[in-house]
Amino acid sequence: MKRRRVGAVMTGDVVRASSGTSTGELARWMAEFGFNGVPVVDADDKVIGVVSATDLERARRTDDSCQDRCAEAVMSAPAHTVRADDSVVRAARMMSAYGVERLPVVDEEARLVGMLTRRDVLRFFARSDEEIRDEVVDEIVVRTMWLDPGSIDVAVRDGTVTLGGCLDSSGQAAVLIRMVRQVDGVVAVIGRLTHRREKAYPGPEPAKDQGGLRP
Repeated sequence: MKRRRVGAVMTGDVVRASSGTSTGELARWMAEFGFNGVPVVDADDKVIGVVSATDLERARRTDDSCQDRCAEAVMSAPAHTVRADDSVVRAARMMSAYGVERLPVVDEEARLVGMLTRRDVLRFFARSDEEIRDEVVDEIVVRTMWLDPGSIDVAVRDGTVTLGGCLDSSGQAAVLIRMVRQVDGVVAVIGRLTHRREKAYPGPEPAKDQGGLRP
């Protein structure tokens, strides 16, 4: 099962500020381009902070001369960042945990390479129920766990996956539910699976049919 990566959905052309960029200029950029945060980078293009619309508003409330202040004075630091090879799921969880709308995307040396917004994430997760069901059946039930697709009932509604059917062991059922939860676009999993015995799941074994092993 492939995990979607940040690099596939991020915006690569990023407006960035230096530590000396004025707050007035930052406010103008946000109004002109319609975003609510600007990454601040050093001379090596490494991210050292982020100035959000909230940061600017806070500065305005505490200082009448906010227009003359610089990005370094009002930015939030250190910045929460993600890598291009991080999963979109991880990035979405970071946004939720830190209460931010945008995450700078950096390379191995912490240099800015892109920006991921909540809109990017929401657009990415706008998958149809049919797409989710196809991935669950094809990638997990058949290709990963080598189960007969006819033995597992998979229903998806508004991103909630309901699993039914009888499996060999309790461990097998637990693994199936855990893997389905990791599918992009899945909101919740309802497990209505039964099992024949209480046993840990050692992993899938190739299924046999009349022609031998399943190809």
